[in-house]
Amino acid sequence: METDIAPDTELTLAQKEADLAAWLVARAPVAVGFSGGVDSTYLAVTARLRLGSDGVLAIIGRSPSYPAAQWAAARQVARSFDVPVLELDTAELDDPRYAANPSNRCYFCKTELWSKLVPVAHARGFPTVADGTNADDLGDWRPGAQAAREHGVASPLAELGFSKQDIRDASRRLDLPTWQQPSSPCLSSRLPYGIEVTPARLKQVERAEEALRALGIAGDLRVRYHEELARVELGPAELTRWLEPGRFATLRTALVDAGFERVALDLRGFRSGSLNVLHGVGQ
Repeated sequence: METDIAPDTELTLAQKEADLAAWLVARAPVAVGFSGGVDSTYLAVTARLRLGSDGVLAIIGRSPSYPAAQWAAARQVARSFDVPVLELDTAELDDPRYAANPSNRCYFCKTELWSKLVPVAHARGFPTVADGTNADDLGDWRPGAQAAREHGVASPLAELGFSKQDIRDASRRLDLPTWQQPSSPCLSSRLPYGIEVTPARLKQVERAEEALRALGIAGDLRVRYHEELARVELGPAELTRWLEPGRFATLRTALVDAGFERVALDLRGFRSGSLNVLHGVGQ
């Protein structure tokens, strides 16, 4: 497949891919914490290609904090590339420390995830458990990374220097449908810190984002929950389109139908981790 990756970038990426292949072979068999996102999909499919179907297990942790559409997409891409999948239920919302939604909420979420996933992986004969953390993530506020370390979870993409763009480029060459997929962290990330995480609020955000996708909005999208107000973040091209009064009226109706009373388009556009900025939370 032809790509538009610059030659010097491709050489660097080729070396990283070779390093990843060696890493996987040395630690096989490998279980991958699998969300169906760009990073974990690339890691799981690469492990399947290098280790065979017996050498990899992609484990999905299901909970109300992740959109149903994302889980469906994860299962579909795994089937397409013959990646064995195991699904486990997680119950982070039952933990009052998580539900209180502190700035280190992700630590409690990942603690719940890895405390269930790692023992199951080991019991099934997978001594190595890995996640899809990439090198760019290391500069962001990621309290969940501490939980991964505490449970012995490896992050080979970060360890070997894979940037997000590296992973997208490599995924494109593998014909992975996720190569240009927008990032989609858990639904709880749409709630400002201190606002209790409840199944009803998560479902409201999920309905709202599904409604906007149904309108044809592509690319990066977040519906930030502020009680009765939905603050919508869109990528630059979509933001320009939906600021037009007639289109905005359509967008507003869709979100009112999803349960919000007021709707605002954030003129700053999409910003990953904008609620961290709002609360002054950082690395």
